[in-house]
Amino acid sequence: MVAPFQNSTADKDPFAARPFLVFWEITRACALACQHCRAEAQPRRDPRELNHDEAFKLVDQLAELAPPMLILTGGDPLMRKDVLEIGRRASDAGMRVGLSPSGTQRLVNYDFSSIHDAGIKRISLSLDGATAETHDRFRGVPHTFDRTIKAVHMAHDAGLSVQINTTLAASNLHEFHAFRDLMFELKPEMWSVFILVPTGRAGAADVPAADDLERIFAEMADLVGNAPFAIKTTEGHHFRRVLAQRGKGGNKGRQGMRSPLGIRDGRGVMFISHTGVVSPSGFLPFECGTVREHHPAWIYRNHPLFVSLRDSDALGGKCGRCEFRKICGGSRSRAYGMTGDAFAADPSCSYEPAMLNS
Repeated sequence: MVAPFQNSTADKDPFAARPFLVFWEITRACALACQHCRAEAQPRRDPRELNHDEAFKLVDQLAELAPPMLILTGGDPLMRKDVLEIGRRASDAGMRVGLSPSGTQRLVNYDFSSIHDAGIKRISLSLDGATAETHDRFRGVPHTFDRTIKAVHMAHDAGLSVQINTTLAASNLHEFHAFRDLMFELKPEMWSVFILVPTGRAGAADVPAADDLERIFAEMADLVGNAPFAIKTTEGHHFRRVLAQRGKGGNKGRQGMRSPLGIRDGRGVMFISHTGVVSPSGFLPFECGTVREHHPAWIYRNHPLFVSLRDSDALGGKCGRCEFRKICGGSRSRAYGMTGDAFAADPSCSYEPAMLNS
């Protein structure tokens, strides 16, 4: 049992005591070979993974944290036979649970009603190309596009909320309008646009140019409140700045699992690897401790990197002087991946802060 959190900063920072969102990579095993894979996933499970008892212990510890929203990811989480048992235990403990499987034959053979019955209410599926040709090339295995489209319909039929994740890279920016049209056709509850971070198999040359992102974010902002689905970004925090500039304070649209403003790597977000190593996010490869040795709450609250990442005034460059730093703060993962400094300005943001011009 973790001790109650007592800190004078808690009233000022709602994320000082506990994360809002926990990503747990329950396995690194996956049958796909995605070009941009953060985890550099492997076809077989790692024998060092948290075992069944350790997984249940971790769920119980996470449940003490308010509880957070928990995303079971991988690799492919369906490669673990006890994934639904883990999901059920987390759901029974009061957590909102999401599942992020890979678009494989295993997925479309799965009983989606069993996912829903386990208390998992949202499934997130990835579409990184707007056509079978581009998506399958991105994912490294043929037929993943068709399987993912089928899985979207299967999930809806089972009563699951669907989130579609799209990775925007320099190589597929030209498909943005086709992606948008596909979302109107598939009608997910949430469209989550991930701005590529150079980590794992992804390189810096794959990161979209800042000016291109500014144009894309403007078009995305036009959809907010008008599309039949909610819209958010992952590692594209400056989309919040674009919304704020337009007087749109958050993600409007259908109700669903949405993140509060100001959440970013280490600030409201915690990542736990398949071996129990805790990091500020899956894209910021700093090992801050392991749940085999420390309660995850202790790591989140006390590790110096987590503490610093929660301090918007610790940011460097123009991010540190930006009037939107409290709601944005830039991608710490991309800053690290492209500059080697997790507190540097986000290279993917072209905005020149008013505080610099005053």
